[in-house]
Amino acid sequence: MRVRLETIARAAFLAGIGLTLAACDSGRGSVEDWVAQEKAKKGAPLQPPPVIKTFETVEYTAQRRGLRDPFEGGTNEEEVAATSGPRPDENRPKEPLEAFALDGLRMVGTLGAPTSPEALVKDPEGVIHRVRAGAYLGQNYGRVTAVAEDHIELVELVPNGTGGWMERQTTIALADANPK
Repeated sequence: MRVRLETIARAAFLAGIGLTLAACDSGRGSVEDWVAQEKAKKGAPLQPPPVIKTFETVEYTAQRRGLRDPFEGGTNEEEVAATSGPRPDENRPKEPLEAFALDGLRMVGTLGAPTSPEALVKDPEGVIHRVRAGAYLGQNYGRVTAVAEDHIELVELVPNGTGGWMERQTTIALADANPK
């Protein structure tokens, strides 16, 4: 009996497949007719391509009148301006606090007499350094110009964008002893 059920199941399965294939084949003609109809339809007319504008060529004659060519490098005046002015001393040995960005340094106190005070500066690693006027700190060649009880004044050398340097005044204020 078991063999007979398996045979009936196989026959039903094969009959289902045969009917499915026959249904696919019967609809094939209608699909081909539809494709032929779509190909026969007239498409929308194409728009003509845009007209290409022609531009008038103009010769640059300002050079003949003594003006500089805008497509060449800078003038000697610009080169002189870039090389004159303040410059960092590249031959000077770097001080320990020049390895840190200025915003990572904190003034935590002062030492010494009012005529020659020293500031106590804490670096990002937690080490406290003594700093006096003339010392360098920060990554922009910052030179300390004055030490007061509540702040450090310094002058940094920053690039001016034309190959030269410019001075920028800045301060580091005494950090709050009890940060909130």
